[in-house]
Amino acid sequence: MRPESEAELAEMIRDAAAPLRVVGGGTRTIGGGGASEVLQTGGLSGVTLYEPGALTLVAKAGTSLSEVERLLDASGQRLAFEPTDYRGLLGTDGDSTIGGVVAANASGPRRIQAGACRDFLLGVRFVDGLGNVVKNGGRVMKNVTGYDLVKLMAGSRGALGVLTEVSLKVLPKPEAMACVMIEGLDDSAAVGAMSKGLTSPFDITGAAHLPSGPDGTPLTLLRIEGFAGSVDYRARQLAELFAESSVRIDNDPTSVAARWVQIRDVQPLQNTAGDIWRISCKPSDAPSLVGKLKPLAHLYDWGGGLVRALLPEGTDARLQLGHFDGHATRERGNGTTPVFPPEPAPVAALSRAIRQRFDPRGIFNPGTFH
Repeated sequence: MRPESEAELAEMIRDAAAPLRVVGGGTRTIGGGGASEVLQTGGLSGVTLYEPGALTLVAKAGTSLSEVERLLDASGQRLAFEPTDYRGLLGTDGDSTIGGVVAANASGPRRIQAGACRDFLLGVRFVDGLGNVVKNGGRVMKNVTGYDLVKLMAGSRGALGVLTEVSLKVLPKPEAMACVMIEGLDDSAAVGAMSKGLTSPFDITGAAHLPSGPDGTPLTLLRIEGFAGSVDYRARQLAELFAESSVRIDNDPTSVAARWVQIRDVQPLQNTAGDIWRISCKPSDAPSLVGKLKPLAHLYDWGGGLVRALLPEGTDARLQLGHFDGHATRERGNGTTPVFPPEPAPVAALSRAIRQRFDPRGIFNPGTFH
């Protein structure tokens, strides 16, 4: 099923006699395994409004992410939340859609400084489980009336409705960027260094750690962006904070961009055998949690608040981790444990009530959430 208009989509949903697996480009699909039919949104494509001066873009949900990024790049702008490209990690192909990015709330390394996808989402249009067209939000950040369905749809993974249009705030691309690199730190020391950088006055836009860098040596990365003079000054000042370590500065924009694409797309764990688990936690807890998992490979992002871990196929990371202040999601693998962590009873009851309100027939992406 591939509707070419919002009206056609609404009619398809009203007439649906079986559960639907809602996909955009199919690059980051998780869940929906209980559906008998695929509903693909790629026919709902095209940028309907772009006002560079107002930092606003409106696009139909099936518009490819690459088209959006090319359009923004031509005006010296970007999606500040740096959406992850999951194709290499999950072994998928195709082209990610902007609706899929919003539905997954896909947010990369810059989230620690700029915020997540949902923080840049201004408005949405979607079709609910009864075939009703719903609109919420607008083209300005202060447009909040009634229920904040804009935030609710971000990260809902198609379980509440099928997005047809999204409005996003965009930002200018920086004039320059640099990366302060610290070599040889173990995991605990690296988390401490990232915390030191993030609490400094130098406005870090990325903080990650590779336990095994390109040459096998542990490598901690701190990114700075902005005006050229400011970036140069802040990078030198930041490097001086770690003078006792092996520190160097990369200020080549091509090299820096490539390093952070590596982190954004989890490239060190691509082309590997096993399950990928995503652990969200307090940065200070991250090294001890990794110690419990004993992963085949891992990396840290968001200053240690996000860990990607490669585990043997079928491993239940939640069982190994036990109770901790955070949660673990299985991003890749076919284990018997649910993809998403179980919710506390009150939250689960609220989630069921929301899904019942927007999808009373339970036809959207069954099995995605429990």
